[in-house]
Amino acid sequence: MKTISRRTSRLATVGALAGTAVLAVSVPAFAHVTVQPEGTAAKGGYAVVDFKVPNERDNASTTKLEVNFPADHPLASVMPQPVDGWKIDVTKSALAKPLEMHGKKITEAVTKVTWTAEGKGIQPGYFQKFPLSLGALPEDTDQLVFKALQTYSNKEVVRWIEVQQKGQEEPENPAPTLQLSAAADDDAHDAAAPATTGAKPAAQNTAAADSGSDTTARVLGIVGIVIGAAGVAYGVFAGRRRNPAA
Repeated sequence: MKTISRRTSRLATVGALAGTAVLAVSVPAFAHVTVQPEGTAAKGGYAVVDFKVPNERDNASTTKLEVNFPADHPLASVMPQPVDGWKIDVTKSALAKPLEMHGKKITEAVTKVTWTAEGKGIQPGYFQKFPLSLGALPEDTDQLVFKALQTYSNKEVVRWIEVQQKGQEEPENPAPTLQLSAAADDDAHDAAAPATTGAKPAAQNTAAADSGSDTTARVLGIVGIVIGAAGVAYGVFAGRRRNPAA
C-alpha cells in the first residue's frame, strides 16, 4: 500500500504542476493587441477585421486605441463599425499616387483610426473588439502591419509598434499584423465588398458574447484542474486512513 500511496502522491504533484503550466501558457495569449479577420482576408478583396484589445493592468482601464495604417499599402475603403461607449475618429491623408477603385480615382486614404472611450473604457480583466471593414486589400504582399497605441486611464501609453522579424522571437510589444490569404475568385470579391460595410451597432453584442465564451472556457478549465487535484488529494488521504502504517 505504501507503493500505491506514493504513486498517488506523485500523480497529485504532476497534476498540480500540469495545471500551473496550463495557466502559465494561456495567460500571454491574451496580452497583446491583435488583429484578426472575421472569416478570410483575401488579397484584392474586402474583409471585416477585429482589433482585439485586452486590458493588461489591474489598476487602470483602457481609454483609447489608436491604429495607424501602413503607408506602403494604402487602403481606399476603411469603414469603422460603431462601438457602444466609444467615439471614433477617422484620419485621412492625401495620396502621393492616386488609387483606382470601381472605376473611380481615389486621391486620399485613411491613415489612422482612433477609438476614445466616452465612459469607463475597458476595465481590468476584460477585452474589447474594434471592427473595421477594409478594402481593397493589396495583392502584392502577404501581410499588413498596423502600429497601435493603447492608452490607459492613468495616462500610460503602450506602443504596439514592433514588427515581427522572420526567424526571430516575438518582440515584447508586437504590432498587430493581418495575414492575407490567396486571392479569391471574382464572385467572392463581389460578395464581400458591399455586404461587410453596413455593420450595425448591434454587432457589438458579438464581442461581449465572445468575451463571455472565452471567460467561461477559461473558468471551466481552471475549475476542472482544481476538481481533479482535489480528487487526487482525497484519494491520497483516504488511502492513508485505511493504512495508517503507510
